[in-house]
Amino acid sequence: MNRSGVPVWMEAIRPKTLVASIAPVVIGISLAISDGFFEFFPSIATLLAAILIQIGTNLANDYYDFVRGADNEDRIGPTRVSQAGLIDPKKIQYAMVFSLVLALLFGVYLVGIGGWVVAVIGSVSILCAVGYTAGPLAFAYNGLGDIFVFVFFGPVAVGGTYWVQSGMLAGDVVLAGVGIGALTTLILITNNMRDIETDKVAGKNTLAVRMGLKASRVEYVVLLIIALITPVIGATSFDWPGYWSVLVALLTFMFAISPLRLIMGSNDPKVLMLALPSTARMVGVYAASLSFGLLVG
Repeated sequence: MNRSGVPVWMEAIRPKTLVASIAPVVIGISLAISDGFFEFFPSIATLLAAILIQIGTNLANDYYDFVRGADNEDRIGPTRVSQAGLIDPKKIQYAMVFSLVLALLFGVYLVGIGGWVVAVIGSVSILCAVGYTAGPLAFAYNGLGDIFVFVFFGPVAVGGTYWVQSGMLAGDVVLAGVGIGALTTLILITNNMRDIETDKVAGKNTLAVRMGLKASRVEYVVLLIIALITPVIGATSFDWPGYWSVLVALLTFMFAISPLRLIMGSNDPKVLMLALPSTARMVGVYAASLSFGLLVG
């Protein structure tokens, strides 16, 4: 039975995943402030646009994965409302369009500030939000999802945020984008590792399906290491606060222990599912602590 109450729509939006869009924007704003640039309204507009694009992406995933048959009764993981019959799939599609149109409106405002660079970033981001699971070249179905998340939730998001504030790009901004992009990709890797068997059946050839669990574990560890050494490189090669940068790396590693144990120790999708919230929590801790250090420094 379809029902469209607020709790059900929250399941569709998946608010716990929004840390992936919030984290790089917060880091970009913190870098801009530390370099002497800050504009309040552009900062808020950038944050809201990023959140709306991710909500649109989440809704698109819910709708198109259901239409393609990737979401079925055998799926293990957070509820997909289209597949569960909680909301009419067409309503999910309309909500997706509405979210992306709102993001576009904020984007128009930001283009007036940041020019053609922001126009390109915004346009490509909105197209990719739908193209992630829709169309013949859907990233998620062709093993390109990891690259998409790394680029757009990393260097593009951090760099675009900084550009709106300053009209320029700096080396440490790209570095920060690489760090948070690597860490945010871990959320997708965890999700795809859990779904390997059901994705195989549905023809959803994620990178985890193509490589298998062992190689996906290696990918997880490599990207985690990249994220951990990023603050240290920032301190040695740029003017990031030294002691605090090391503390960010240590604090993030502490929060990484729990998901690492689950991912390295089990092939059971139900166990791997437990690593998802702790991985998202790690991303939030990394972004918050790095941003705080940049502001204080």
